[in-house]
Amino acid sequence: MKFGVVTFPGSNCDHDMIDSLRNDLGQEVIELWHKDKDLSAFSTEDCIVLPGGFSYGDYLRCGAIARFSPMMQSVIEFANKGGRVIGVCNGFQVLCEAGLLPGALLRNQSQQFICKNIFLKSENTVASITKDVTGRPLMIPIAHGEGRYYADDATLDELEKNNQILFRYCDEFGNILESANHNGAIRNIAGICNKERNVFGMMPHPERATSLALGNTDGQLILQSLINNN
Repeated sequence: MKFGVVTFPGSNCDHDMIDSLRNDLGQEVIELWHKDKDLSAFSTEDCIVLPGGFSYGDYLRCGAIARFSPMMQSVIEFANKGGRVIGVCNGFQVLCEAGLLPGALLRNQSQQFICKNIFLKSENTVASITKDVTGRPLMIPIAHGEGRYYADDATLDELEKNNQILFRYCDEFGNILESANHNGAIRNIAGICNKERNVFGMMPHPERATSLALGNTDGQLILQSLINNN
């Protein structure tokens, strides 16, 4: 399994992701530039990663311009053929803007940028990407100003029905509480997938929690779950 990590103008977590996958998890990583379109080195058994940051300066809406980059046209085609795609933070925003995931990421309820360790957990025993981490609270950093997940009630009910909600914000004991919902995301949603379960987005940064040097390896469980279930 190979990973391709896309860099947009304004990406600032691309090398965090590359370092995590390559050095902490020992995976093959190919760096991809936003102006390129060639994904011929990847099969649908591989994974394309859209990292965090401020693509194109977050002008208009977060991810709104990145959605039209040449590489994203290829990523959309790759996902529609069944290839795996992960978006983290700004990457999640790009996936929603591209229509690969439902909903939108709005300004944090506090109207402030938040950068801190939080807890999340998966209640989803259906999606293979999270079956190895179901039930256990994981400490993962967040760093965003527009991370409040929103969708209308019909979409949310559909997400619930299809087990597409992969992660919710919780406290350190795994309780899903409003007080643990740092950005005000609807229904405490921190990560979702598409119906086909090959496109996944989350606001917290697992790649920032994969090294003993940083004092936290909970992010390894999320990324390793993808690798193990290839």
